[in-house]
Amino acid sequence: MYSESDIDGAVTAGAISRDAAAALRNHVAARSAVPAVDEEHFRLLTGFNDIFVSIALALVLVAVAWIGKSITTPLAGALVAVAAWALAEYFTRVRRMALPSILLLLAFVGGVAASLIGVMVELHPDLSNQVNAAIGAGIALIATAAAWAHWQRFMVPITVAAGAAAGVGVVVGLTFAAFPTMQDLVYPLVLVCGIAVFTLAMRWDMSDRERRTRRADVAFWLHLAAAPMIAHPIFHMLGVFGANIDIGTALIVLALYLAFAFVALAVDRRALLVSSLVYVLYAMYALFQNAGAIELAWAFTGLAIGSALLTLSAFWPTMRRIVIGTLGHLGERLPPVGTMVAA
Repeated sequence: MYSESDIDGAVTAGAISRDAAAALRNHVAARSAVPAVDEEHFRLLTGFNDIFVSIALALVLVAVAWIGKSITTPLAGALVAVAAWALAEYFTRVRRMALPSILLLLAFVGGVAASLIGVMVELHPDLSNQVNAAIGAGIALIATAAAWAHWQRFMVPITVAAGAAAGVGVVVGLTFAAFPTMQDLVYPLVLVCGIAVFTLAMRWDMSDRERRTRRADVAFWLHLAAAPMIAHPIFHMLGVFGANIDIGTALIVLALYLAFAFVALAVDRRALLVSSLVYVLYAMYALFQNAGAIELAWAFTGLAIGSALLTLSAFWPTMRRIVIGTLGHLGERLPPVGTMVAA
């Protein structure tokens, strides 16, 4: 399997011509009877060897962390970060392996953050929540810088999303450090940050509307990071998982899910639908229970939502065409729909 960025890289290297690359894209799109852009491709595996190598990397990184922790807690994260960077020099920079590259990126950024957290664990300082929030923001800032350094060296698409998530940690930490009484507003704050990450994702998406380059892969991971930051605060503030969800709340959840579906169709990204799926499942379950279907509530819920999602998947291009048609000139800036990838 080859990703769009692989094909683009082959063109840049002179391995194939641009006409040949365009012909390949058109062939794949025609074979699937779906516009290539609507497939939302991203590279996770280049082959089973990715899984094999990832298992080996996980064993090595866990062993390194274990050895480091046996000496001192901060050393565990530090050794993982160093090992992850060193291993990425081969498996990411030379071999360009997808899943191992993702694992090594997360291990590097997580190792940097874990080493700093380990320092705090070793010191056992008796600090106020306000100071702890400031320290947490500092750790998140260093993790953001680590992600930026990794991006400059390896350019793994998920890196930007990891940096954005760490950046959200900086914002939340600094806010609570400056305004300790705002801790009750954590969900609205995360929602605002999620919208900011979604906006960043759209900037990457709109710079590559036909999703032929690495920029589309970066946008995919940013959307995946933004979706739970948007969905979870909204549904939590609605009290979806409260003791008793009434019919009114359940209907609001379903209406929100339809709104999310409209956005997902417009931007041609499914992350928001996936992130909010658990909430709409619970809301639909509550509706069936209130209707008297106690024993079969989950079965009816799964059948209804599963059928709806399968229908949405089968008619995705058609529904996108309808949604884009309602957006006027804005739709012209979004990924194209209903056309094959052109030369």
